[in-house]
Amino acid sequence: MSLVQDKILLLKGKVQPYAWGGYNFIANWLGTENTQHKPYAEYWMGAHPSASSVVVTRNGELSLHQLIHDYPEEFLSTHVRQHFNELPYLFKILDVQDMLSIQVHPTKEAAAKGFHEEEAAGITLGAPNRNYKDKNHKPEVMVALSDFWLLHGFLPEEKLLHVLQTIPEFAGLDNIFKKGGYKALYQHAMSMDQDEVNEMLMPLVQRELERKKKGELTKTDPGWWVAKLFEGTGHIDDIDRGVFSIYFFNIVEVHEGEAIFQGAGIPHAYLEGQNVELMANSDNVLRGGLTPKHVDVPELLKHTAFKGIEPNVMKGEEVSQSVTNYPCPVPDFGINKISLRANERLESSATSLEIWVLMKGEASFECENKNVAAKKGQAVAILPNDKFTVTAHKDTLMYKAFVPEAE
Repeated sequence: MSLVQDKILLLKGKVQPYAWGGYNFIANWLGTENTQHKPYAEYWMGAHPSASSVVVTRNGELSLHQLIHDYPEEFLSTHVRQHFNELPYLFKILDVQDMLSIQVHPTKEAAAKGFHEEEAAGITLGAPNRNYKDKNHKPEVMVALSDFWLLHGFLPEEKLLHVLQTIPEFAGLDNIFKKGGYKALYQHAMSMDQDEVNEMLMPLVQRELERKKKGELTKTDPGWWVAKLFEGTGHIDDIDRGVFSIYFFNIVEVHEGEAIFQGAGIPHAYLEGQNVELMANSDNVLRGGLTPKHVDVPELLKHTAFKGIEPNVMKGEEVSQSVTNYPCPVPDFGINKISLRANERLESSATSLEIWVLMKGEASFECENKNVAAKKGQAVAILPNDKFTVTAHKDTLMYKAFVPEAE
């Protein structure tokens, strides 16, 4: 069992080169050269079978996914193995340069149902028209590493009504909203013929492009993001109906160290910035536009929460002088921010597999006389154990992902 003698292991994640990603932030953080000039969109830390991290063991670099499969109790803890039978979270660093798709995540029950239906229909897992890649829900929390912008949930009723009544192109949509509420409005916008969409939105897009050029818009204005979407594209053909969502949803700015949780049914889209993201271990995304990927409007509408919301931007709760917790209403994951000054020590214990990622600084992790040093751009996996010590050698900022203890 020498493989699991060590309770602390250096962990190496995987870069995902999605088209919307930036080119410098993650490469600089990792301390590598982006020689191929590929977008470094996401850095995955976890045991997702499609891109498992590896850990550095006495027997070389081994897949975390495989190790959890081979030694579930040692890597997960009895509680996590019994409840999830896998590492229930996926931890990421994101660099968003271009807007992501409008999306909604299903509940756990809906995901299981959708997965079985698509399996029964013979739609292969890799098929472009596949909605459900697994049977899991995908709640997620993000903590901003910079000023971060996103769309999050429908505007409250009065604000949305104001938008519908003040934008000339939306004339008449307010009546649909007054009669049938959020669902009728969104269903109407998302189900229009493309010719109608173009006729309604083309003059609006052209006007927003002009206004942005003249410096009349800021990032709090929907028009700023609409213009960003179409800038430099030359001749515009079809307008993506995802543009409606930019006007219908809350535009939220999250400052560094602040967080926002996104549960099932809340429509959202990341717009710009860098963050740490933690989610249930799933790839189930129902898309509604602003993407070349598969868009399934009926399925999206089936799982969307049609209500106005005031976004809850969390500052985090102070657990101690150096630890901040961001409460998440799910059993799959928890997230802490840890800030240590040079030479400061932190005593801790792990009741599940924890992943600690260093955003800046340098620290050493010690457990049972085994010492692992890590620096900015590195991560460590800490197996369930009674006690370990973290010592910062410089001012250090870390985030850790874990599975909360059962209530």
